[in-house]
Amino acid sequence: MNDLLIRNAKDYIRDLYSGNSDGHDLDHSLRVYSNAMLIAVTEPDCNIEAVALAALLHDADDHKLFDTEGNENAVSFLKSNGVDNAETEFIVRIINSVSFSKNRDQTPDSLEGQIVQDADRLDAMGAIGIARTFAYGGKHGRSLESSIDHFHEKLLLLKDGLNTAKAREMASARHEFLEEFIGHFNAENTTEV
Repeated sequence: MNDLLIRNAKDYIRDLYSGNSDGHDLDHSLRVYSNAMLIAVTEPDCNIEAVALAALLHDADDHKLFDTEGNENAVSFLKSNGVDNAETEFIVRIINSVSFSKNRDQTPDSLEGQIVQDADRLDAMGAIGIARTFAYGGKHGRSLESSIDHFHEKLLLLKDGLNTAKAREMASARHEFLEEFIGHFNAENTTEV
């Protein structure tokens, strides 16, 4: 793996996400990268550099953050750092297979895509997933109850859609924490006097 290219990608997203605080930020992408690397080492047949770059750049053109077309931020970074056309196209294909809302019931067609999709979904679970849900909800004017609806629409569904054995192992405690949180929230959320 080209360590300089990975450092450059980290620097690029640091600048790209500057000032973002809705849960789709630098820290999120770095956690997705870390999750992806933990999964990738258990999958010896994967292209680890493609996994690393796709994980770091997976939100570089997210419609919730940027008004870009054709993955222009990711493609611009990759081309300016000497990544050839075939590898750029492969990384973009991985990136485009990650989004839950766009790929809800679809399994990526490559092992690398499956790894990055799992890594991103893991970051929507557990304590981090809860914090991100409320950060995003707060920034976009959602009520607590509306954010809780997101748990039922997405977060609690993630465990059963993971692709890799390592991700399923990592998800177990995170999913249990989500369920425990929902139980506590429902018990405390009384408005009757």
